[in-house]
Amino acid sequence: MSEPHLARKRFGQNFLSDPNIIRKIIEAIRPAEGDRMVEIGPGLGAMTEPLMARLPHLHVVEIDRDLIARLKEAHSPEKLTIHEGDALKFDFGSLVTDGAPLRVVGNLPYNISTPILFHLADYAEKVKDMTFMLQKEVVMRMVAEPGTEEYGRLSVMLQYRFNMGRLFDVPPGAFRPAPKVMSSIVRMVPRPVVECAASDYALLGKIVTAAFGQRRKTLRNTLRDFLDESDYAALALDPGLRGEKLGVDAFVRIANHVAGRAHRPA
Repeated sequence: MSEPHLARKRFGQNFLSDPNIIRKIIEAIRPAEGDRMVEIGPGLGAMTEPLMARLPHLHVVEIDRDLIARLKEAHSPEKLTIHEGDALKFDFGSLVTDGAPLRVVGNLPYNISTPILFHLADYAEKVKDMTFMLQKEVVMRMVAEPGTEEYGRLSVMLQYRFNMGRLFDVPPGAFRPAPKVMSSIVRMVPRPVVECAASDYALLGKIVTAAFGQRRKTLRNTLRDFLDESDYAALALDPGLRGEKLGVDAFVRIANHVAGRAHRPA
């Protein structure tokens, strides 16, 4: 019998152990026979095992060599494909070989949750949906509405690309070792490309980052590198507002205005 695995802080490991919570998560995911699914950070297999029971094949991405060895010992390659390495560098598009969209699930490490969400957003066109467990504080920022304290860059950039919903909370006692924070389950469904109307996505990202760089300052100050008074008039936008007051569509309008002005003939 294998020695107990000690959770590693550098990988942000907290292993799900409550069978009732595991069952609830699997029911929320609803894995089906024809799904192409990848699990990020399978850990000790709390979700891996019940997912495999419902799927003909499962992909997993794992960085911890000890856990990889355990997975290889427990499962055949016919049933489980293990992608060894960092999920932040993994090409999720490589799993979509015949056009069938990918379903992504996982208990994401808290220490890399934001960068991994942005990494996964790059593959939105190849994804059917994503269901993750994250720190509740992060999920609240993901689904936050304009004008709220939690609303910020993460909210805008993810809501631009996904429809999202917080499903339910998971208490610290459901993990081993127990984290000091509450967790939440979030579902992310990519919005149709036609709804994502920014002509320059990178520019949108720069404008949103600038708008929330100094939350207490107004757009006149935070966006001074992008907009002048005539731009605010053309956009019918109050320069005295703060970034947190603007919805996703307003940021897209600003980005498209700036992009259009840059390409306008002199």
